[in-house]
Amino acid sequence: MSDGTGGYHAHHDMGGEPAGPVDRSTHDYAFWEKRVDALMVLLSAPERGLLRVDELRRGIESLGAYAYDRMSYYERWIASITNIMVEKGVLSQAEIDARIADLKARGVGRP
Repeated sequence: MSDGTGGYHAHHDMGGEPAGPVDRSTHDYAFWEKRVDALMVLLSAPERGLLRVDELRRGIESLGAYAYDRMSYYERWIASITNIMVEKGVLSQAEIDARIADLKARGVGRP
């Protein structure tokens, strides 16, 4: 999409666009959000070197407008982390799908 100056910006680049007020209130993070953050710290630790912050950002920016606009902050993070781990062969999509099916079958994560 053109940015009006002859340049290009993608759906996630909202600089200068009207977006409404910024919610500056603090809130407690959900347990799963804390886990996603911890996962990023562990994967990006120099001794592991499995994930770089620029890779995380690339993964988030490549989600596409539909997913990007409907996901929360940490949902974008975990989607990006998952996709990158599959790209690098750390996990396979089949392994992830099997684990999700197992968790759903046991009712894990349901309110």
